Amino acid sequence: MGQPMKHSNSNWKDRAFSLVELLVVIAVLGIVLFFAFPNIIQVKSDSEKDLAKARAETLNLASAAYFQAIGANVAATSWAGKSAEQRYQLITPYIAFPAASLSNFLPSSDYSITFNDSAPHKVKATLMGPGSTNIPY
Repeated sequence: MGQPMKHSNSNWKDRAFSLVELLVVIAVLGIVLFFAFPNIIQVKSDSEKDLAKARAETLNLASAAYFQAIGANVAATSWAGKSAEQRYQLITPYIAFPAASLSNFLPSSDYSITFNDSAPHKVKATLMGPGSTNIPY
């Protein structure tokens, strides 16, 4: 049989990272972040846009339910001449998890909704995004 191995206490220089190794790791992380950061921003922007589309569709379904529940003629009378915020308050009982206001319901202040004045139960609301661009959905 061989001799048992002896554990030698190595000094701290053998166990520590060198400055060059740390700089290489930092440089690699910097390069990865340089390429990943624009993609992260784009994913966030796309997710906000998708959420705005989903919320706009929710508002369309809620307005259709409102018109169906109380009758088209009565609903049209109560709908006429109201602001978007007032119309939102009319349809909140038909939304599963409504926010306190329309501006809180949309993902950010970059997005806005314009309800159809004459027949919201037949025509979709208009969704506007950043830069006042019309967002089809």
